[in-house]
Amino acid sequence: MQTQDKCCTLVPYFKVSNGKLETFKEMCEEFVKKTQTESKCLYYGFSFDGDMAHCREGYEDAEGILTHLDNVGSLLEEALKIAELTLLETHGPEEELAKLREPLAGLKPQFYVLEYGFRR
Repeated sequence: MQTQDKCCTLVPYFKVSNGKLETFKEMCEEFVKKTQTESKCLYYGFSFDGDMAHCREGYEDAEGILTHLDNVGSLLEEALKIAELTLLETHGPEEELAKLREPLAGLKPQFYVLEYGFRR
């Protein structure tokens, strides 16, 4: 059974530098504000465990991810000055992941190929 679902997710984890958590959280508010304008974003938000942050984000397809990264690129650069990207997973069907492999290469993501499932 193959899936017809083109949904792609980014699964980034950040370790925020000592004393910078409040500044990072303020940036998260800006990320959310900017991302709300993106038509292909299905969901977006941040969760925390101490100084570890996770951004929960899903998009209709690879184009949605690329649009998002273009939209928040300068803000992400600023955030990475006070937080380390410790892990980045990208999930989606191979047809969509193929569109992301080169543009995301600098972030060194792990790619997980969606092979089975559905979305309502």
